[in-house]
Amino acid sequence: MSMKLTLYKYIVNEIWPTFFASLSVSVFIIVATRMLSIMELIVNRGVHAGHVGRMLVYLIPDIVMFALPAVSLMAIVVAFLRLSADSEIISLKSCGISLYQMLPPVMVLSFLALLITLLVGIIAVPWGNRSFKDVLFQIAESKADLGIKERIFCEPFNGVVFYVTSYSARDRDMKDVFVVDRRDTKITNTIIAEEGKILSYPQQRIITLHFLRGTISTVDNNLASARSIKFDVYDMNIGLKDIISALESRKKAPKELSVNELIKQIDTSPKGELKHNEMMIELLEKFTIPLAVFLMGIIGVPLGVQIRARGRSAGIGISLVVFLIYYMCLVGMRSICETGNVSPTFGMWIPDIFLFICCIYLLKRVANERSINFLSVFFSKMRRQSSG
Repeated sequence: MSMKLTLYKYIVNEIWPTFFASLSVSVFIIVATRMLSIMELIVNRGVHAGHVGRMLVYLIPDIVMFALPAVSLMAIVVAFLRLSADSEIISLKSCGISLYQMLPPVMVLSFLALLITLLVGIIAVPWGNRSFKDVLFQIAESKADLGIKERIFCEPFNGVVFYVTSYSARDRDMKDVFVVDRRDTKITNTIIAEEGKILSYPQQRIITLHFLRGTISTVDNNLASARSIKFDVYDMNIGLKDIISALESRKKAPKELSVNELIKQIDTSPKGELKHNEMMIELLEKFTIPLAVFLMGIIGVPLGVQIRARGRSAGIGISLVVFLIYYMCLVGMRSICETGNVSPTFGMWIPDIFLFICCIYLLKRVANERSINFLSVFFSKMRRQSSG
């Protein structure tokens, strides 16, 4: 028993440093890809650095949820690749320790990764998405307060130009208002009003510009038609997409909902409709992705043993290929399930079924000292290309 515990501890110590290093690198790379749009907020839009920092923090749960399947697979592949390359796997087998007897520590670590992914998906991802939208709304409010200047043409929101003769930042009251709204690509609205007021609705994340006693003129952008309407009261809504559309579009409403909220939405929406399918997909992904993390970890054992002395880069490459195949399958099934051609209740489990079949196939072949066919073909092609 002490010998097995020593072996298990040795395998765990091989896995966990690579796991955390891979996770850190993955998070850094994905955040770095978003830094261009993030820096644009600071440089061009005058957003406070504190808001930007909070936005980056709120992005992390989604990034971790996305990266964990690949990280779990990569860490275990690299660990067993190192053991195999140094002939330690052969030594263990000569001592009567089979591949299956090496699985318990991997299964425990993979199960812990499953639990982490489950908690991140159920708790952290909805929190991160809600908080991200809240920060965007706070930015919108500050842009309204700081962007509107008396007797100066200004554009506090994308496509909305203001000119006011008097503005009270405390009461958010405007006098003698002139507004040009170009958010619609087909028409331009020009609003002239005696008074105006900025109203905020944090729950709906909408800012409403409330105008009193004025005229709204609508002109087609091709100048084909025009019309003018007098009003006593007119409300113009500013949503998150009018503030930072590139960042707003990265999220869908279902990702902001908790499990209980998703279940309520599913119960109240007719089965087969797009909304019902989207909610069902989001709910099921909170469980299918953690299971994929567990299965990816198990698959890493036969892959790492089979690659042997091909090098760590080969292990990372094979891991990324397997993850890419899984991710493409996941995205494809999500699209098919949204349309209703396949029920989400069944379709969202297909990527995990694929991983489970691969797991059983790879374990049996490697445990019986048989090569994995697609790896043999892959490496033979690589050798021919390098020799040519």
